[in-house]
Amino acid sequence: MLNVSLTAQSTRALLAASLLLACGSPPTPNPPQCVFPPASAVPTAVPAAPGAAATLSSANAATANPALTPVLLTVHVKNPARAPRSRETIELQATELLKLAPALELGKTLVFDEHGALVLSQLVSRAPDSAPSLLIFQTDLAGGESKTFTLRAGERKIPAASEYRAYGRFVRERHDDFAWENDLVAHRTYGPALETAGKESLISSGMDVWAKRSPRLLVNEWYMTDDYHQDHGDGADLYSVGKTRGCGGLGIWAANKLFVSHNFTSSHVLANGPIRLIFELDYAAWDAAGVKVSETKRVSLDAGSVFNHFESTLKFKGRPVQVGLGIAKHAGATPSFEASPSSLRVWEPGDNQLGFIGCAVVLPAGSAGVEQHTDSDYLLVTTANADQPTHYYVGSAWDRAGRIATPEAWGETVRAESARLAAPVQVDLSAGSPPATTPPAAK
Repeated sequence: MLNVSLTAQSTRALLAASLLLACGSPPTPNPPQCVFPPASAVPTAVPAAPGAAATLSSANAATANPALTPVLLTVHVKNPARAPRSRETIELQATELLKLAPALELGKTLVFDEHGALVLSQLVSRAPDSAPSLLIFQTDLAGGESKTFTLRAGERKIPAASEYRAYGRFVRERHDDFAWENDLVAHRTYGPALETAGKESLISSGMDVWAKRSPRLLVNEWYMTDDYHQDHGDGADLYSVGKTRGCGGLGIWAANKLFVSHNFTSSHVLANGPIRLIFELDYAAWDAAGVKVSETKRVSLDAGSVFNHFESTLKFKGRPVQVGLGIAKHAGATPSFEASPSSLRVWEPGDNQLGFIGCAVVLPAGSAGVEQHTDSDYLLVTTANADQPTHYYVGSAWDRAGRIATPEAWGETVRAESARLAAPVQVDLSAGSPPATTPPAAK
């Protein structure tokens, strides 16, 4: 990996060099392998309709002929809920696949739909420097609908840049930001160099929202032009974080006060598209009313979702602590708290009066939260145990993107996410081909 330090003034001229810094921060003796959208990190092709995003290009599809390769496993997928699910991510654990097909090689496994079309899939590692442990793909499901897919052996090809719908990177040239996005939302948070960046310095572990209306991946383009506070048609940074929690940052709630960390100290990319992005941020220990706490935050974002999955693992000694999951207080904001299932959401004016922005924090089924607040943040407070991940989901929306245009629609979106988490898609595996269907007899 090329080790280059760039100034803000040289960013535009050296974008190509800056892209080499996409993984891990600061550099480590054995950095993880970087994964980039091939050929271009900013695809310019107009994306296909959501359903079409699940199928590889014809050039890649031609590399495998389902009629010539035996079926290793059949995957049965069912939506147990009445509500439809668009671009639902299906996860297949390698350990479960190998129980039924011991000869299966995950790196040589392809997914086909019931019509024999190749489906875009991704191998995912959930630990640094480890072999992939998940095979994922996406599908649309109507309420109560079932679908069947097959797994066959074949050569996996690198997807085209235009097929990438999730991407993130460490941005050394902008004071160590970490920025990430999918086709619907974009975010960033702040790294160590920003703490000593002169007039621009900021100590904050808050989470920023970048409003976007374009399905293109925009992070690299916006950093290249350094002009992302103005909407030129694709969106902009219209959300103020400062020292607040922003949209989904956390702190330790003790003695009616929120104790927060400094900026993240290092980052690690575990998976980088085309379907799912996973990265981790490490936060050095801070004092929380006499308790020393450090954090590793894992963030997952799938294509087609406005919600990130946050897994916060806190290290401390002693009894469980109360964690405040925060949303910044801004002028004109309308907060809403729902106790069961627990969620907190806000609908507020964007910066420069450019539309309205929604932010939400959602707890999974079975987790309870209570509402609190500070002078700067609304909080959803829940219990966290040492060395065990606390799961929560952080979503955002911008009315000018054309998908969620009102506070009522944002509330429905948040409730739909809670319902989705409470009723996960059912996935069953069986060895060999699905049973042949017999056409109905003529009357």
